Amino acid sequence: MNAQLPANRSILRRLLDSAGWPILLVIFIPVAVILQYAGGGSTAIFITAALGVIPTAALMGRATEELAARSGAGIGGLLNVTFGNAPELIIALVALEAGLHEVVKASIAGSIIGNILLVLGASMFVGGLGRDEQKFSSRAAGAQTTMLFLALAAIVMPAVYQLVVGSGLPKPNATIVDYGASVEMLSIVVAVVMLFAYGAGLLFSLKTHRRVFNPEPADLEAISASWSTRKSVIALAIAGLLVAVMSEILVGSIEETAHKLDISEFFIGAIIVAIVGNAAEHWVAVLAARKNQMNLAVNISIGSSAQIALFVAPVLILASHLIGPHPMALVFNGFELAALILSALLASQVTRDGRSTWFEGLQLLAVYVMIGLSFLIA
Repeated sequence: MNAQLPANRSILRRLLDSAGWPILLVIFIPVAVILQYAGGGSTAIFITAALGVIPTAALMGRATEELAARSGAGIGGLLNVTFGNAPELIIALVALEAGLHEVVKASIAGSIIGNILLVLGASMFVGGLGRDEQKFSSRAAGAQTTMLFLALAAIVMPAVYQLVVGSGLPKPNATIVDYGASVEMLSIVVAVVMLFAYGAGLLFSLKTHRRVFNPEPADLEAISASWSTRKSVIALAIAGLLVAVMSEILVGSIEETAHKLDISEFFIGAIIVAIVGNAAEHWVAVLAARKNQMNLAVNISIGSSAQIALFVAPVLILASHLIGPHPMALVFNGFELAALILSALLASQVTRDGRSTWFEGLQLLAVYVMIGLSFLIA
């Protein structure tokens, strides 16, 4: 009996070491699958699938970090930016195939807003407790916010075109809308330009100006490879497969869940799906801030937002011409546009001096709550 208890603790410790606390939610993966094929209620399926995404995303993140640690700065950085937002991309691709275009765009906007306001806000708040202030590289943060503003400029222009020349912006709960050939062509061109800018940003941050984005030595204390390359690749493949399965179940239950709970698909995409897809990454940023590793926390929050805007969004626009019932135009609704612009402005404001306090974090969280409530009643 006494020997069994330490053995159980050893197993639990190995599981926690694999992907952190999110691995404790792994039980929801088989539960979601069983409910799906046993004809369970849509709400229960949605909740268990959403919780099941979190440990798979965490495992994917851990495997990517292990591969990055073994591959050197250049390739490692490329692996991180490629797989860093893979769970959100997989969920969005499944929703795209189902024709849930407004849910896809809401999840894009929600991920950007959540990374800036929720993650950065929570990081500054938790990290600032008990400290007068925390410091980070304002130069690196400034470069990332500039990339974010570039992405928002690209995101806003098709909406402005639709508002001025077309029939106006879509409603928050609109279904698939045919915006016409002009808007679709503009969306394609903008997507290609955004991907080009993203590639240039990778060159800038990983090669020509790599020293600007290098974290402080303290930020590297937890990034040493402990898995073999084979183990990391296998874990990445398993995590990718499980994310795809959970995403399929999650997306398939969105419409009925929204109807039963009397909440909009727009709110589910912008808030719930966005938080679930980024939960593991959110936790890493907050934990880093608590350890006074604010360079890492700021890089995760603002850097991930820029990745979503410059990489995930255009990939989904181009992918919509190959999968799904209709091409998706890069036209966001008024709530999304306002929240995106405000979030980028706030990110620039709170990071420009390279210092943060718990009160700044609390203010960002307050703005996120207000935006979330606006999305809920929209």
